[in-house]
Amino acid sequence: MRSRRTLAAASAAVLLMVSLSACGGGGGTTSVSDKPGGDATSEAPETSKASVTASIPADATGVKVNRSLRLDVADGTLENVTVNGGKAGPLRGALSTDKLSWQSTSRLQPGSTYQVQGTAVDAKGRETTYASTFTTEVLPLDRQTFPSFVPLPGSTVGVGMPVIIRFDVPVTNHAAIQRHLKVTSVPAQAGAFHWISDTEVHWRPQKYWQAGTKVTVAANIDSVPAGNGVYGQKSRTSSFTVGRSMVSKVDMNTHQMRVFKDGKLIRTIPITTGQQPKFTTRSGTKVIIEKFRRKRMSSETVGIPVNSADGYDIDNVEYAMRITYSGEFVHAAPWSVGSQGRANVSHGCTGMSTSNAKWLYDNTIVGDVVEYTGTSREMTLTNGYGDWNLPFNAYSAGA
Repeated sequence: MRSRRTLAAASAAVLLMVSLSACGGGGGTTSVSDKPGGDATSEAPETSKASVTASIPADATGVKVNRSLRLDVADGTLENVTVNGGKAGPLRGALSTDKLSWQSTSRLQPGSTYQVQGTAVDAKGRETTYASTFTTEVLPLDRQTFPSFVPLPGSTVGVGMPVIIRFDVPVTNHAAIQRHLKVTSVPAQAGAFHWISDTEVHWRPQKYWQAGTKVTVAANIDSVPAGNGVYGQKSRTSSFTVGRSMVSKVDMNTHQMRVFKDGKLIRTIPITTGQQPKFTTRSGTKVIIEKFRRKRMSSETVGIPVNSADGYDIDNVEYAMRITYSGEFVHAAPWSVGSQGRANVSHGCTGMSTSNAKWLYDNTIVGDVVEYTGTSREMTLTNGYGDWNLPFNAYSAGA
């Protein structure tokens, strides 16, 4: 038979247990049923059914810079995606209209680590996140090609000036790079690209530029494959202005240069050109490449020894304007004034009096046109800015 003290102790223990239960001291995801008289039960959180996959795996290294990043979601929709490239900047992209995918719209940069963050939700609004990191390949400078422009940004040039883009590392995949080159102008004018070499591509309008044209050149080539494992190094733009129209017409049979400004004849200049047949000046369309107030001219630069019968070495030739890479200039030639307008006596350059040369120099800008007729020796495409010597249908066919 139990004692009264034993029963009292048992009753106290029961009261203590009820008291502890009422205090609710358990943690975590405990929930209480809403049903009357129901017991408290624990439920695990529901997991989102949405799942995200990426075209570039997490922790990938040496990723080619011409790859694109795409994220796709199954059993849900993408809410947002951000890709941070550190010093390379963010990788831009866009969600599809149905929010089932995200596609990068800018290009990866070499030697960069990218951090990808994405959020997706399923049909019940339950959220899942995607996070990954990958690193692109390191490219030494001899595997990157940098574009530079002629004319220089902000220049004012003549109506014959081609757009020139030069590359410091050869481009062998012309088509891939050319797809990312663009020339626009105001007013708009039809034109085409033509590759002069693996390091130089030109663009010219079908006809001479209209006076006053504003031109913008874009080389959007960063990370674009250029062939042989080479990629575009940097995207760049440039702009320049076309000035008034100045076209000079040289007739080597009459020994005259007629200068036209905006289509109007403003001066006729007696000249002499190359002695024939030894130093025949080329016929065709030439463009002023550069100007020198004074320039030393030596026959050695064109392969003629200075001490030979045809040699020369003249310091401070005035008002010299280059029109070919091979050495043809328009310049002052006071030593041949007696032959100017009468005979061709030069080594190939176009000579005139000092006063006429000064006038022409003062009124000429790089890109002005000089058209030559009268000899059977033809100007070539690559001997200077020879772009106008190829018919446009052939020019636009590329190289």
